[in-house]
Amino acid sequence: MTVAATDTTLAPSFAIPIVLSLAGGALCLLSLWVGLPLALFALFLLVQTASLRLHFTERALEVSRNGTVFRSFPYEEWIHWELWWDRFPVLFYFREVKSIHFLPILFDAVELRRCLELHCSRRS
Repeated sequence: MTVAATDTTLAPSFAIPIVLSLAGGALCLLSLWVGLPLALFALFLLVQTASLRLHFTERALEVSRNGTVFRSFPYEEWIHWELWWDRFPVLFYFREVKSIHFLPILFDAVELRRCLELHCSRRS
């Protein structure tokens, strides 16, 4: 495992909520029952993007909401991680010893990949 000398907080990325809200709005023109749930999900992701932050420390990935850390994932417990879809990453997957996590990419994907490669090796 590689350990970094500095902590990093990822900048938010509103790409996924914006794309989903545009798709939801367009689908609302065709079918309200299809477009509205997608638009509401986009709104939910927009709020999450504005309030959540990922912070890479020397020992763990910390997730905070409005400045308060509510989850910590120590790197020593990580087994594997992946970013799905290289050209337009939409999902961050990582597995710990006891659990699996899926997070939408609501952060700078390039910086996320750099921090993951820096802080925890990709093991299988």
